[in-house]
Amino acid sequence: MNQLKPKTGFQIIWLIVFLYSCHMTPNKFTDETPTRGKVKVAVDESYQLLAEAELYTFSSIYKDAQVKLIYLPGDSILKLFLDDSVKVIVTSRVLTDNETEYLRGKSIIARTTKIAHDAVAFIVNKSNPDTLIRYNALKDIFLGKSSTWKQVNPKSKLGNIKVVFDNPASNNVQTITSKFGLAGSLPNNCFSVTKNSEVVSYVESHPETVGIIGVNWISDPRDSISHSFLNKIKVVSITPEYYSEGNDFYSPHPAYIANQQYPFIREVYTINRETFTGLGSGFTSFVAGDAGQRIILKMGMVPATMPIRLVEVKKN
Repeated sequence: MNQLKPKTGFQIIWLIVFLYSCHMTPNKFTDETPTRGKVKVAVDESYQLLAEAELYTFSSIYKDAQVKLIYLPGDSILKLFLDDSVKVIVTSRVLTDNETEYLRGKSIIARTTKIAHDAVAFIVNKSNPDTLIRYNALKDIFLGKSSTWKQVNPKSKLGNIKVVFDNPASNNVQTITSKFGLAGSLPNNCFSVTKNSEVVSYVESHPETVGIIGVNWISDPRDSISHSFLNKIKVVSITPEYYSEGNDFYSPHPAYIANQQYPFIREVYTINRETFTGLGSGFTSFVAGDAGQRIILKMGMVPATMPIRLVEVKKN
């Protein structure tokens, strides 16, 4: 009969430390890394196409990464973030001081990363000839001073102007209200549907309507969805904010966003509340890195962390 050999003092100490560390280490530190695990990311619906493009490449590289994207209006994703229902959000605004202090009260230091320069796009029906609109004319529409197309263009044969947004709680609405300093409600001719794709559908079937959507929905003609949308509507070009009476009109093209000649630009951020370097941090790093920034450029937006070169082509 074999007898067990007594363990040495060193072996006993090592065994105790090993068992204690296995018991005390939370699963998230052993099962999740920047390239492995599970995480939920809430995305403003305006950036759905961008988020899906980023995730497609990220997941193809990191097979053990399971990132679930949730698409909601801006206010809704922020609520999920503050309630700790998601660790990372993609949005067009930074946290307010009150929101930052609320998280600090819970010992959370949120990390904000600028990933892109973006814009809201104004779209009109294919039959509408008015695709060049002055900044002040748009401003008068949202201030309630103009309500008919003849006030925008005396030659127009269209009647009353309708303005359609994606969602009353979206960042597209917030961009417009902030731009024009609208403290109260929007004019009565403004209304909303549910999402950006529905804005395109409504404008396609209502000639008198102006639609407001995120530019990445229509900025990549190689993408099947963007290509489809561009065949259904026309994109409006606008004069710069401070040169509204000039004759230079700019579309939400990446060059005009980068040069800030297009007047309705904004930033895109990821905000992360992880307390360790998990998969949410890995996904954010990827989007802000070289590969992720190239995807942003391909989507017709302007990368925030990668330098770009603008080339001016002059006509002879």
